[in-house]
Amino acid sequence: MPVELGQNMQDDLVETDLELAHRAVLTGAAVALPHFAALADLPRELKADGSVVTAADRAVETAIREVLAAARPHDAVLGEEHGESAGPDASRRWIIDPIDGTALFVKGDDRWLILMALEEDGEVVVGVAAHPAQGSIFWAVRGAGAFEGRVVGGRVVAATPLHVAAGPDEGGTDEGGTDEGGTGEGGADEGGLVGARFAAVPETWAPHLVGPINEIAPALPWSIHPGLLVARGDLDLAIQTGGQIWDFAATSLILTEAGGSFSGLNGRTRPGPGASLYARSAALRLATLDLLGDARHAGATS
Repeated sequence: MPVELGQNMQDDLVETDLELAHRAVLTGAAVALPHFAALADLPRELKADGSVVTAADRAVETAIREVLAAARPHDAVLGEEHGESAGPDASRRWIIDPIDGTALFVKGDDRWLILMALEEDGEVVVGVAAHPAQGSIFWAVRGAGAFEGRVVGGRVVAATPLHVAAGPDEGGTDEGGTDEGGTGEGGADEGGLVGARFAAVPETWAPHLVGPINEIAPALPWSIHPGLLVARGDLDLAIQTGGQIWDFAATSLILTEAGGSFSGLNGRTRPGPGASLYARSAALRLATLDLLGDARHAGATS
């Protein structure tokens, strides 16, 4: 006679989307790390846009896709290296950046990441960002907060809640506010921009964006992705000077679930192509957008 499982036991046997994302990222890390340890033998080439791609990028994405195909065969998948694979359930899409920071990877710099997110009906609901060579991992689930942990023996342990740093009493809209255009009132001082702890990634891209901020908030070195440092409270502001949705999907959710504010330079608060800001508050983000808008206007009229 078949045994019927109780509902609680059935729930215990179902892998959540977060658990799946953790497992997929750790699987990718297990593929990436041996390549990172043998860089002299790693085949690499340039893409049409001039960026570096390696056999490791493709192998990591393939491994992650295999995990997803087995566990969620109906979901769509978008990856930087292998493009988009449609699934029967068009409302769910996994977004993968198998090695974010390939230029760092090939130099032996341990600040590269594996990024993975789940989008439902156009909104990111799960995000995982791992620095495999450092043994650190960050994650968030929409409405459930953001966390940092360690990877030990192939398992995620020591979950610690993340929260952005406290700032001065700031105005402006919160992340769910209506100021999508990014035009706040007041200057840089109102948002706490002057003297803010700031970092840029990549450091050498887009000096026309980094320069105006750097004049009033000198850029600091970073050991992990600057957006994650904002989420952890170690920075107040970061700019990522270029990228696609896979560069921002996971980190944007981690930041906002830690209480921070994210947007593109056009004020769009969902991840997408182009440069983007990570800030401890909406007021600081809006002050930065105003500063950059003023700098672009001055450049156009000079």
